[in-house]
Amino acid sequence: MTQALKIRRLAGALGAEILGVDLSQELPAGTIAAIRQAFVEHQVIFFRDQALTPAQQMAFGARFGPLNIHPYVSGMADHPPVMEVIKEPEDRINFGGGWHSDMSFLERPAIGSILYAVDIPEFGGDTLFASQAAAFDALSPGLQRTLESLNAVHSAAREYSAEGNSAQKRKSMAIAEADGLAGEYVHPMVLVHPESGRKALYVNPAFTIKIQGWKTSESKALLEYLFEHCRYEGFTCRFDWRPGSVAFWDNRSVWHFALNDYHRQRRHMRRVTVDPWPVGAAGARFVEGVA
Repeated sequence: MTQALKIRRLAGALGAEILGVDLSQELPAGTIAAIRQAFVEHQVIFFRDQALTPAQQMAFGARFGPLNIHPYVSGMADHPPVMEVIKEPEDRINFGGGWHSDMSFLERPAIGSILYAVDIPEFGGDTLFASQAAAFDALSPGLQRTLESLNAVHSAAREYSAEGNSAQKRKSMAIAEADGLAGEYVHPMVLVHPESGRKALYVNPAFTIKIQGWKTSESKALLEYLFEHCRYEGFTCRFDWRPGSVAFWDNRSVWHFALNDYHRQRRHMRRVTVDPWPVGAAGARFVEGVA
């Protein structure tokens, strides 16, 4: 039996908490459709008081699309799509500690990420989210038209290099350096969301390296302007984690930033990432709104 969702908005630009849903259960198709609708509308949705095994988290994520296996971060041995994001008390640098959109460095980037809180520090460790749809809406019509005509080059090479933040060694995470193997992929600088039709900026400081057809020096000024604009406080919401909390965000229109303000404490999260369905695959219309 499909249940009506109880939804509480958290901020003006994006973010909503969904109440009274047990994600460990095999939810009816109608409930999944309602969750997907809330995901598209609010861009990031949150659930509290969940108790998920890795297999249950995978099962929930798979209702929205194929699950990604990260090319540089090892998943759990018995559940490869589940990435354990752990900062031990002795680790200095956290994973995800900068504004970014997950997996934009792939040829077909992920549509969403689902993060589950296992072990939370006594204080700190919140995650910030920023709506890139709101960021696009706030630009002048002239700049919007200019950006709609441009593409940008994305790559993991910088972030997963030996000096990159993501590739830094952490006690409880196995992370490989890109070591010259990362490709470069071109994506529009403005994405039209396939379900909502809303336009969003699609560049991010971690993985966008230049504007296609422009010199790196020419790209730098415009990209730095956009990066500063895109993290304006009015486009953001902030989530305070508790054990059992879940966040599900839309990588097509949302940046996120994991705060590193809980030194000498442990933080343990589990993430699954949802890829787009292959073109023409069964389920593609349901998940991506493809006509």
